[in-house]
Amino acid sequence: MDDEQVEKALAALPGWACVDGKLHKELRFADFNEAFGFMTRVALVAEKLDHHPDWSNSWNTVVIDIVNHSAGGVSKRCVDLAIACEGMYRASPSEPLS
Repeated sequence: MDDEQVEKALAALPGWACVDGKLHKELRFADFNEAFGFMTRVALVAEKLDHHPDWSNSWNTVVIDIVNHSAGGVSKRCVDLAIACEGMYRASPSEPLS
């Protein structure tokens, strides 16, 4: 995707940004259990999409970066995964903190 397409996609993804050529968001949860549960749900979707995020977890925070390494940038599958992540985040058991 070119820069204009990425910016258009980001308009529909609150709190997401393009950082270092990757879709990026930091998510906060009530506790570690909710953060890890979110990561587990995303992992199942990522497997179905055959597209996996670069991410880290520290207690109640999950940092997600999504890029298509083989394409050398953000692709439609990256956006699809970000949309899925956002939907799962908004459906988290407690009110999202970010």
